[in-house]
Amino acid sequence: MFKYSGAGIEIAAVVIADGLTKSFKGQKVVDGLSFEVQPGRVFGLLGPNGSGKTTTIRMLLGLIAQDKGQASILGERVHLGGSEVLKRVGSFIEGPGFPPHLTGEAALARLAIARGEKASVAHRLALESLQRVGLSEAASKRIRSYSLGMRQRLGIAQALLYPRDLYVLDEPTNGLDPSGMREVRSIISRLAEEGSAVVLSSHLLNEVEAVCSDVVIISRGRLVRSGTIAEVMQGGDKEVVFRVAPIDGAKEAIKGRYPQLSVEVMSSFEVAVKGESIDAASINEFLVALHYGVSGITERRTSLEEIFVDLTGEGFDVR
Repeated sequence: MFKYSGAGIEIAAVVIADGLTKSFKGQKVVDGLSFEVQPGRVFGLLGPNGSGKTTTIRMLLGLIAQDKGQASILGERVHLGGSEVLKRVGSFIEGPGFPPHLTGEAALARLAIARGEKASVAHRLALESLQRVGLSEAASKRIRSYSLGMRQRLGIAQALLYPRDLYVLDEPTNGLDPSGMREVRSIISRLAEEGSAVVLSSHLLNEVEAVCSDVVIISRGRLVRSGTIAEVMQGGDKEVVFRVAPIDGAKEAIKGRYPQLSVEVMSSFEVAVKGESIDAASINEFLVALHYGVSGITERRTSLEEIFVDLTGEGFDVR
């Protein structure tokens, strides 16, 4: 259990969301959402666009008021308009917004100066943060000349300006090329290794699988599954493809011996067996005993996307 010792406070989680609910114009966008985020973990809010991820983050940070429920960060209740504890949070929400006439360095230094830093310290912090996101060479360029990906990196640099106990990043890799996405994932992993908690919202399945240790799957504002990545993936079926000859009769033989499994002929030499529990070795021995020639066995777990579709009945093209 995490113990935060600041001001004598002892808490069990960095973030606690308890029954968060929010409606806009009579439509419920977030519906009774509850979860906890532990220190040193990368916590993914996964769902298609329009599933309530950004609304949830805005409630967590006191940017909008929830209709029901409550949120707390580092043991302190978050209210509309913010609270002192948010000084220990670095956030990146709904894309970057910086004065276009400023340089990247000047924009970040201005933020540090607003926090009371001397100009020399503020510019040092700005340059260090820009270096972390690969924008050192663009530090002196005006933001109006930045590409979308560069602006995205600048927003992440703003969140990294100071060491924080919690980082909240809303779709941080939007607009980035594959190389930039890898760099951001590396940054996020290092933050967690240093002991900070990271809340990452995304609709990108590969991103969540690559970097998140825990995940909440949201559909239409409701939690449909949560747990570690391994726990969530355990909910999917396992599929084993047997390369077998002759293919004729193999499907019926397997189905007759293992009626609880789904069996489908994939090609003229492959049959796929799918189910919650498959003993590939046993099936192989069974086929060989019947004089089938098995030349290959390939195992595959149901993907996170397939699990999501099974749970919600919708894909990731939802808006």
